[in-house]
Amino acid sequence: MPLAHWSVGQANTATEREATESEAFGYAAGLLTWALAGGVFVAVKLGVGELPPWTFCCWRAALAALVLTPFVWPYRQEIVEFLRKRGIEAFVIGAIGLGLTQGTMFTALSYTSAVNVGIIFATAPIITMLLSHFVIHERLNAWQFLGSAIAFSGIVVVTVHGSLAKLLGIQLGIGDLLVVMASIMFACYSVLLKRAKFTLKRLPLLVILLSAGAVADAPFFLWELWQGEHENLGFLGYMTLLYTVIPGGALLYLCYNWSIDILGPSRAGALVYTQMIFTALFAWLVLSETIEWYHYLGAGLIITGVALVTWLGPKPSAASK
Repeated sequence: MPLAHWSVGQANTATEREATESEAFGYAAGLLTWALAGGVFVAVKLGVGELPPWTFCCWRAALAALVLTPFVWPYRQEIVEFLRKRGIEAFVIGAIGLGLTQGTMFTALSYTSAVNVGIIFATAPIITMLLSHFVIHERLNAWQFLGSAIAFSGIVVVTVHGSLAKLLGIQLGIGDLLVVMASIMFACYSVLLKRAKFTLKRLPLLVILLSAGAVADAPFFLWELWQGEHENLGFLGYMTLLYTVIPGGALLYLCYNWSIDILGPSRAGALVYTQMIFTALFAWLVLSETIEWYHYLGAGLIITGVALVTWLGPKPSAASK
């Protein structure tokens, strides 16, 4: 083989190896993202007796934004210009997604298990897809409708604990219903964010949205403070907050951004469904929560539905890629 051809072959091999290693890092960052997210549910459940949910959400969002601020300092001029033009719009979207959604979801942990929360909230992307169809007219096909129906049946199985009597009597737990509400709100946040088409880079935008979430949660935090719900706050509550701000907050968001940069939004986003597995595993290890047959059945239905939606949905046109 001529030297020039050999050199090109070596270069191509090196490029392919670097691409493979880069993808491997992307998947590792993505899996770490959702492992950390699964740990958040368990940490909050562990500290729920000491740290009221809205207090937790308010301070988590505020401190995570503060920790991420040094990473976005180079974009300060762009941030100021963005806030001048679209600050109110960003505040409303951040308040819904990183404020009200989080508070509702973590309130649910006072009434239901971390396993249930992790499994039910995993359907948020399915709800997002349906809302996107009706609000911003994204295409859907029959496979996606079928997948959505299967995933919804998975939610029902988990929320009624596999009981036909509960299903017929519509005796759903308040905690499970709150998680469904949180999933719907998060879907609304996702659709609004997609429709807004903000041009600011992801990380600076995240800091703005987190700050909006903290401001939106502040009145609920003050209410809990006035009601004296912090009387039991101690070491466990502070450790819960520490975990969810740094590993389960700032590091989680950084890993998610890395995974999107390397894998792209579709492949990185598909890893979200591993969160339910991590949540169930950590809840079993740390909280000694039992994993019942209906958890397996519900999770299986949700994964099947998501697979149909992800793999058999309409492909984006060349113009939209």
